[in-house]
Amino acid sequence: MADAHQKNHDYHIIDPSPWPILASIGAFIITFGGVGYMRYLHGGQFHIFGLDLATPWLFFVGLAIILYTMIGWWSDTIKEGDAGAHTRVVSLHLRYGMIMFIASEVMFFVAWFWAFFDASLYANEAIQATRVEFLGGQWPPKGVEVLDPWHLPIYNTVILLLSGTCVTWAHHALLHGDRKGLVTGLALTVALGILFSSVQAYEYMHAPFAFSNSIYGATFFMATGFHGFHVLIGTIFLLVCLLRAIAGGFTPTKHFGFEAAAWYWHFVDVVWLFLFFAIYVWGGWGAPLAH
Repeated sequence: MADAHQKNHDYHIIDPSPWPILASIGAFIITFGGVGYMRYLHGGQFHIFGLDLATPWLFFVGLAIILYTMIGWWSDTIKEGDAGAHTRVVSLHLRYGMIMFIASEVMFFVAWFWAFFDASLYANEAIQATRVEFLGGQWPPKGVEVLDPWHLPIYNTVILLLSGTCVTWAHHALLHGDRKGLVTGLALTVALGILFSSVQAYEYMHAPFAFSNSIYGATFFMATGFHGFHVLIGTIFLLVCLLRAIAGGFTPTKHFGFEAAAWYWHFVDVVWLFLFFAIYVWGGWGAPLAH
């Protein structure tokens, strides 16, 4: 008699896992913790069931739970792939999932671009809804000095383009069984990602405008900062791939984890090109440059 539990399909039935409920708990805590943290920063209170949650600790507890869940869940996914659970059908669905995730990220950036273009293209309407001196009847707002796009921003553009070239080199090396080329390409990509974040941090520290001074500063920092956060996440993603590559965790036929990281990094590259031309070049056109 055939074994009733014998697998006769290409789908992967996941074993009972604590990660979904733990992730939900972490998200619940970090939601209230984020509100409490912001109240704490402004000296306010945040009472729930008689408890004052205006403290930063609740936020960091939720963040720690989420980070622990991410490490544990993805570690299990790697183990499942090594055990052969990622069949052709499962691998296809993993690719669909990554594509939909990137599409959802695109919608985030559409929102930031929408806010920037709405404020810049319809400055008169914004004036009618706010104070006249808020925009000064022009874009960028009167009195705002902008960053020179042909200084640090173009430097960062070259850095990201080079990093995209390096991760493509690493991918081709992997496909051809060149482990040394894979490790070298990934190491260079990670180094360039760290360099990009460092340059952007320096740029933020010396920016001539603040987040709260004008709608220009608010939209600028939201769009570029959200992208910078993605660069940071992508760098960590690729660093994990680098460590796995050094340990021999990828083969020319089984390497979706690296492939997903490469897709994500190319997405970050493309978004930066739009940011550079839309916000740094076009968005600051005609305004005095800060040196």
